Amino acid sequence: MTRHFVLLTMTLAFATPAAAQTPAAKPDFAHDVVSLLKAKCAGCHTNGTYKGGVSFDTREDLLKAKAAVPGKSAASEIVKRVTSTDPETRMPPKGKPLDEKEVKLLSAWIDDGLTWEPGFTFKPAAYTAPLKPRRVQLPQATAGRDHPIDRIIDAYLASKKVPAPPPLDDAGFARRVYLDLIGLPPAASELSAFLADGAADKRAKLVRKLLAEDRSYTDHWMAFWNDLLRNEYRGTGYIDGGRTQITAWLYKSLLENKPYDRFTRELIHPTAGSDGFAKGIKWRGVVNASQVVELQFAQNVGQVFFGANLKCASCHDSFIDSWKLNDAYGLAAVIADKPLAVHRCDKPTGATAGPKFLFPALGSIDPAAPKDKRLEQLAALVTHPDNGRFTRTIANRFWDRLMGRGIVYPVDVMGSKPWSEDLLDYLAVYLADNGYDLKKLLEHIVTSQAYQSRSVPRATEETGDDYVFRGPEVKRLTAEQFIDAIWMVAGTAPAKPIAPAAIPAFPQTVPAERRFVRATLVHCDDLMRSLGRPNREQVVTTRPAQLTTLQALDLLNGTTLTTTLAAGGAHILKANPKATPDQVTEWLFVRTLGRPPQPAERSAAHALLGDKPTAEGVADLLGAIVMLPEFQLVR
Repeated sequence: MTRHFVLLTMTLAFATPAAAQTPAAKPDFAHDVVSLLKAKCAGCHTNGTYKGGVSFDTREDLLKAKAAVPGKSAASEIVKRVTSTDPETRMPPKGKPLDEKEVKLLSAWIDDGLTWEPGFTFKPAAYTAPLKPRRVQLPQATAGRDHPIDRIIDAYLASKKVPAPPPLDDAGFARRVYLDLIGLPPAASELSAFLADGAADKRAKLVRKLLAEDRSYTDHWMAFWNDLLRNEYRGTGYIDGGRTQITAWLYKSLLENKPYDRFTRELIHPTAGSDGFAKGIKWRGVVNASQVVELQFAQNVGQVFFGANLKCASCHDSFIDSWKLNDAYGLAAVIADKPLAVHRCDKPTGATAGPKFLFPALGSIDPAAPKDKRLEQLAALVTHPDNGRFTRTIANRFWDRLMGRGIVYPVDVMGSKPWSEDLLDYLAVYLADNGYDLKKLLEHIVTSQAYQSRSVPRATEETGDDYVFRGPEVKRLTAEQFIDAIWMVAGTAPAKPIAPAAIPAFPQTVPAERRFVRATLVHCDDLMRSLGRPNREQVVTTRPAQLTTLQALDLLNGTTLTTTLAAGGAHILKANPKATPDQVTEWLFVRTLGRPPQPAERSAAHALLGDKPTAEGVADLLGAIVMLPEFQLVR
C-alpha cells in the first residue's frame, strides 16, 4: 500500500476506539467468582445491605462504588481490603480471610476486566417473566403516527419525558433497510430511482420489494441463523462424523419463508436434513458431563427458543438465574437413548433424569414414549399457542437485530424485565396472529417510524431499569456485510458457494450488481473471523460490538483485505479503462457510500490516483473509503 493510503486511513479510519484483545484464559465468573463473592462479600454488600456504600448487586453498582478498577487489581480497594492485615480494615471483617488461591482468583478476575455474566445480579429478581401471550390495548395514536409500534413507543416516550427521535432522510433509510433486510447497500441505480420517487408510500413499497427478493434475503439471513443454530460448513466434529450440517434444509426453509413454528418443530423433532441441530457435536475423547450431546441439546433448545441459559444449570443449580440442575437434565432426557445419569459438577449423583419440559404449566412429556415420540411432544410444547416465551424470544431477537438493542437486554436473559412489556407482548402476538411469518414481522418493524428514525449512540452504560429507549442504535456492519459490500463494488466475490445444489440461480429481476456469491455461503477466512464471524461450536446470538485491536490491524494491514482490494482495483480499472481520476472517484463514492464525494474528498482522492489512475491507486482509494465510519456503520 502507498504512503498516501496509510496517511489517509490513519486520518479517517475508525469511529470507535480499539479495545485490547481478551486474554485466552479467563476466570470462570459463574462457577468460581460468584461462589467466592457469595461466600465472602454478599452478606455485607448485596440485596439492600451495602456497608460502606459498596454494592455488589451488579457490575455497574460495583463500578459506581469505585471498589474495583477493571484491569488493575493492585489499585483496587477490594484487593487492598482482602489482603490487609489490619483487623479494622480487613474484609471480610468476620470469619476466615481469603486464602492465597482466593486472592489470586479475585485479582485475576479484576485484571481480566471485571467480566460479568450478562443479566446476572446478586439481588433477587423482583420481576417474573410471564409465560402466556398477552394482548395489548394500543394507546391512542398521535397525529400522523398511527402505526401500532409507534403508538406504543410514543406512549412510552411520553411517560419518560423523552422526545421522539427525528426522522431519517430517504438516503439514510434506503441504506439502512437494504443492509438490514438483504445485507447489501443499494445499487446506484436503485438509490437514484428511490430518491426520485415522489410517492407517499415509497418506503413501504421498497420494504416489500426487498423482502420479495428471496435469494438476496436468504443469502443475508443465513448468517444470523447459522450463528443461532451453530451451523458451520466445516470445523470441529465433521471429520469423524460427530457433527452434521443443516445447510441445505436451512437455506430452503429461509428461501420459502417457512413459518417459524413449523421451522422450530422440524429442528426439535428433526427431518433427515435438519437433524444436525438436535445432534449437536460429539466431541472426541472424554468431556465434562455437562457437554455430552444430550446436555448440548437442552442448552441449545433453552437458549435459542426461550432465551434461557441452561449452561450453568447443566453442572449445578444455576448461580445466575432460577434454572435448576433438574431442569437441564429433564430437557436433556427427552433426547436420550438410555437412562441419563445425573452429574453435579461432573460427579455422578446416582440419580437418573426423566424427560421434563421447562414450563410444565403447558404440558408434560410421556417418559414411557420412544425417543421420536418424546421429541414430537417437545416440539409441540415449544411451539404451543400458549407459550408466549417462544414468540417473545424471537420477536426480541429481531428487534435487537434491526434496532441495535433488544427490548429485553441481553437477548439470552429473557427472564429479565423488558423496557416495554407492551411492545414485546404486542410483537409476540403479532407474529402468532400472522401465521408465524418472520418476513411479516420484519416488515412490520421496519415500516414503523420508530425504525425509520435517526440513530442514537450505543447505550453502553445504561442497563436494566436505567435504560431508556431513545431510538435505533448505531450498528457496525457484520463481517459478512462488510466483505459483501466490498465484493459488490470490487467484483471480487468467489466463484462457487457452499452446497451449490441447494442454492437456486438469481432471477433476472435482481440487479446485476447483486448477483454474486455472498460471504455467508463460503468458508470463513481470516478476515471474517477477525471481524466477528464465530466458529459456531456454540450458539451465538450476538456478536461483539466493539472494534478490537486485531480487527484494526487486519483492516489496515491484513493480507486478506489487501489482496481483495488489489484485485478490486484491477477489476474496476479494467471495466473503466478510460475513466478520469474524477470519474473513478465519483464512481467509487456513489457505489460505496451512496453519495458523491465532497470537495476535500475529491482532492484527497486525486492525490492517491494521480493524473492517470492505476490499479494500485484505485485499490488505495477503495481501501481508504471502506475504512470510513460512514461505510462501516449502519446509522
